[in-house]
This record gives sequence, structure tokens and C-alpha cells, in this order.
Amino acid sequence: VQLVESGGGLVQAGGSLRLSCAASGRRFSINAMGWYRQAPGKQRELVAAITSGGGSTNYADSVKGRFTISRDNAKNTMYLQMNSLKPEDTAVYYCNTEGIKYDDYGGASSYAYWGQGTQVTVSS
Repeated sequence: VQLVESGGGLVQAGGSLRLSCAASGRRFSINAMGWYRQAPGKQRELVAAITSGGGSTNYADSVKGRFTISRDNAKNTMYLQMNSLKPEDTAVYYCNTEGIKYDDYGGASSYAYWGQGTQVTVSS
């Protein structure tokens, strides 16, 4: 399973960005997906997560009301709409997916993969 992120960039405080994370590969299913971020000198933290059907989401307190996570299962793609961005949102954003992959022999195993990361920089 491969994850490709896009949508990061430089934006002024108060602006918006939309991140995308597209999953591809052979014979896999996706359960939970999430966005994490890591600022310089800080640990990676969960920003938002969404269940397989999209019916349940959770957010870090710092982004509630500003960020919205969503997914398009038909496209195996997850999104993060980020509004009212603040300088403290500056970080590398990573997507993470967990699910099941199937081999050619009827076997199945769980997986968890990270995207390559995309830089989000918010200027004051």
C-alpha cells in the first residue's frame, strides 16, 4: 500500500489549505485513517482521525472547529480541510492508514503505513 500526500504549502494566518492523501496498491482494504503533524523539536501528534465509513471522527483540541477530516472510499482518498490557520499549525503533516492486505494465496495481514509528509507553513 502506498500513500501519496499533496496540498501543503505556505499560507498567511487566517488562510486555508486542503491536504489530500491517496492510497493505492493491490488487494487491500482501509479501516481507520488519520492525519498527524510534527513541528520542529516536537513529537508527532494526532490531528484528526476518521473511521472506515466516515461516520466517526475525532480531532485534537487545538484544531476543533477549524479543521475537517473526510474521506472518499471510492477513491481511497482522505482529506484535511484546514481553515483559520495559525502560525502554531506550522508542521510537517503525515497521513496514516491502517487496514488489511491480502496476498495471492488467500492470506491476509494487517498493515499500518505513513505518507511521506507534506510541509504546511503558516506565516503571521
